[in-house]
Amino acid sequence: MKFVDYVTITARSGRGGAGAVVFRRARYEPKGGPSGGDGGDGGSVVLVGDENLYTLLDLRYNRHHFAGSGEAGAGNDRKGADGEDIVLGVPPGTIVKVTGTDRVIGEIEQPGDRLVLVRGGRGGKGNAFFKSSTNQAPRHAQPGEPGEEKHITLELKLLADVGLVGLPNAGKSTLIASMSAARPKVAAYPFTTLEPALGVVYVEDYQSFVMADIPGIIEGAHEGKGLGLQFLKHIERNAVLLFVIPIDSKDLAGEYRTLLGELASYDEALLQKPRLLALSKIDLLPPAEQDLIPDVVRESFADDIDLIPVSSVANIGMTQLKHQLWTAIRRHRVSQEVEG
Repeated sequence: MKFVDYVTITARSGRGGAGAVVFRRARYEPKGGPSGGDGGDGGSVVLVGDENLYTLLDLRYNRHHFAGSGEAGAGNDRKGADGEDIVLGVPPGTIVKVTGTDRVIGEIEQPGDRLVLVRGGRGGKGNAFFKSSTNQAPRHAQPGEPGEEKHITLELKLLADVGLVGLPNAGKSTLIASMSAARPKVAAYPFTTLEPALGVVYVEDYQSFVMADIPGIIEGAHEGKGLGLQFLKHIERNAVLLFVIPIDSKDLAGEYRTLLGELASYDEALLQKPRLLALSKIDLLPPAEQDLIPDVVRESFADDIDLIPVSSVANIGMTQLKHQLWTAIRRHRVSQEVEG
């Protein structure tokens, strides 16, 4: 499945129907009063959060959404039919902006959340509405209100429990493929994942969390270099950050500082998130050295961060990593409930 996290659409609401100017005509009532009904309301274009969606792909191939107009009123006080609404499902975490600006219209945070992009025009009042003791035969009605049209930009920020943070070719894609059913493209080149991938990691019965393999950082990402801001914006929504650094890195601590620096340059609040460090590709070392790695590497790090040596290929340390992530996630959820 192709991941799409940014799309621009055009939304147009329907025009309201015109009110009717009609007078009753019957044998028993030769001079009947006004009976013109109101026009129907125009349809609206509405976004709804859908927990079964993970991308904005559907909207990329269907960018124009025009709701139906209301029908005109009729005699016997009959109201015109309302125009049909258009309801667009989007993943939770979708931010809605006016295209070409930074003005946020709203956000779909949870499944079932609704946001009206453009509201349909109201139907006009028929002449029956204007009848009064001083105006018993009104000969006028209102036209329907026009609809509105907007160019809308939808931007998706991943709602994942764990976000993988690492330089290109750190082994993040292989790690998420090993821990979940996600199948990101994996290759031995010093480039990076081009599209985020979501994977569900099962811990025990009825317990699971969502992990996101997001495009890798390069130095200067906060300035827009590489995939830059397209990567960093997703990190904001992750509960726990898992740094992934390969054991064959020439400077483990230096690589870690680079990653921290890019996060801080984008938003210092990211440094307040719980984080763990996975030392990947541990299978490159002789078995006798693998158990010594945490103690040796610890001396290079100033942070008191949990270090977990792992190998996605050889399935080393993966169970420990999964349970430590789950512990960090549960702590985060408890703290969110207390704050809420």
